[in-house]
Amino acid sequence: MENEPLIDEALKSELSALYQAGDRHYHGLAHIKAMLALAAEYRGRLHDPDAVDAAIWFHDAVYDSRAKDNEAKSAELAESKLGGRASPDRLAWITAIINATATHRLPPFEDEKAANDAAFLLDMDLAILGAEPGAFDAYEKAVRREYGWVEEPTWRTGRSAVLKNFLARPHVFHTEAFRERFEARARGNLNRSLQNLQDQA
Repeated sequence: MENEPLIDEALKSELSALYQAGDRHYHGLAHIKAMLALAAEYRGRLHDPDAVDAAIWFHDAVYDSRAKDNEAKSAELAESKLGGRASPDRLAWITAIINATATHRLPPFEDEKAANDAAFLLDMDLAILGAEPGAFDAYEKAVRREYGWVEEPTWRTGRSAVLKNFLARPHVFHTEAFRERFEARARGNLNRSLQNLQDQA
């Protein structure tokens, strides 16, 4: 695969400005940097680490908590910005995985290398679920602020559904590496958060 970085400094600056918008309390630059740090940590297990980095940079580039098509619009932005920099196959992977962050379900990639990198990216995006309880609670509060316009009963119902969805899966994380590191704590955090929502009802 190509070795040149897909994201140059000018593009980083442009994307950083989007992530520093005032209405982003969790889905901001700190989230991107946390994912990039994980990507660097697991770089040896990635087949196309530059494509993973590019997908990280773009996956929340468009973010409006009232909208349902943020991932699709973020993928479109990646397509327009990376069109001349990435091969069609590489770009197709980047856009597919950005769209997959909407559900955090692994797309049916036939190529094992593509599937591997996609699994790691989705797990990096969800790593916060397996954070220490204090960091997880701060994440929960930040997401609630992003949805500040949603009335509390509606929020509790919707958020509970999201948490139950993750807990109902055989595994929160797709890769063995992240399951070993984060799965148990993620399930503890999710169960505790769900119980808190139910106690408030």
